[in-house]
This record gives sequence, structure tokens and C-alpha cells, in this order.
Amino acid sequence: MTTEPTGPKQRGRPFERGQSGNPSGRAKGSRNRVLVALDKIGADAAAEVLKATVTTAKGGDLGAASLILSRVWPARKGRPVVLDLPAMTCAADLPAVLGAVAQAVAGGELTPEEGQALAGVLECQRRAIETADLAERLAALEAKQEK
Repeated sequence: MTTEPTGPKQRGRPFERGQSGNPSGRAKGSRNRVLVALDKIGADAAAEVLKATVTTAKGGDLGAASLILSRVWPARKGRPVVLDLPAMTCAADLPAVLGAVAQAVAGGELTPEEGQALAGVLECQRRAIETADLAERLAALEAKQEK
């Protein structure tokens, strides 16, 4: 038995531009059937699973305890840092301030990530100082040119 095509072979795009095979498309807010079923299974068993996890955590299972604590008490993303940094009133002060930050990282007062975040803040401050300085210089040049 042979199967031979009955019509001409489709070339290019099967639909006109802007028109799909299903113009109404998938209904907004509709969800995949598998995900709906998994959510239902999870909702039905959630209380039992939580109770079993708490029981095993109380029994000494550190993995279960870690799971519960990570949901109840999430890891902190940052901490307040108190450093005695030199004043930064002009862009030329930046190397001294960054040197103090590097010393704090080297001395263990700051983590490298905290030092990098602080360096980013200092870079923003340097740009703000330079922008204000340029605006002041431009205003002085414009006033000089008007005279």
C-alpha cells in the first residue's frame, strides 16, 4: 500500500501575515491541564506533607529543618555596614575613599561583595559630583560669554 500526496506541496507561509490558524487563540488566563492537575494534587496533600516534614525535622533531619527554615526565615540580602571613610567632596577624593574600602575588605570588616556594592555607590557619588561641577562650569562660561 502506498500513500501518495493528493494535493500540491505547501510552500512558504501557510497563513497570511497577521492571521494565524486559530485567530481567537488561547483564552486569556487559561492554564495547562497538567499544571492544574499538579496544583490540585499539591493542594490536597499540602497539609500532610508539611506535617511530615516538620516531624522529620524535629526528629533530626537537617535537610527538612533547612527547608522549613529557608521558607520561614529567608537569607538576609544585606546588612548595615558602619565604616569610617574619608570625606568625598570632589572626584579627586575617590582614590582615597576606595583605598579605605579596599582596606576594609582586606581586613575582613567587609565581604568582597559588600566592598563591590560600596564601590558602586561611590562611583555614583563621583558622577554626581562631576555632573554638578560641569553644570557650574558651564553656567560660568555662559555668563562670561554674555558679557
